[in-house]
Amino acid sequence: MLSIESVRNALYKSWSLESSSKWTRENPAKGQCGVTALVVNDLFGGEILKTKCIGGWHFYNKLNGSCYDFTKEQFPKAIEYDDIPSSREEAFSDTNLHQYNALRQKVYHELSFLNEHLL
Repeated sequence: MLSIESVRNALYKSWSLESSSKWTRENPAKGQCGVTALVVNDLFGGEILKTKCIGGWHFYNKLNGSCYDFTKEQFPKAIEYDDIPSSREEAFSDTNLHQYNALRQKVYHELSFLNEHLL
């Protein structure tokens, strides 16, 4: 069964310059919010939410009534979440098809690798 923790680990291993031009080794979550929210939405469904941050909108997920922000580490301070309903289209405005496909492919590969070794 797919868990939040296994997806979180797969995301951390999969973020790269391919999934965000803002990625750095020191801050791998930087610029990954839109693309990450989309891939998490692919895996779990749920809602995509947004909140205003320095530099624009920040995207994250709501799953089974709980909010999950897999990229909050990119910010130096805690975020005040507004939980504004968003959409895949808006989250896509924060990324592009190449970045989305790169992250999605890497995450799915990590998850299949994990599943193969759990059986």
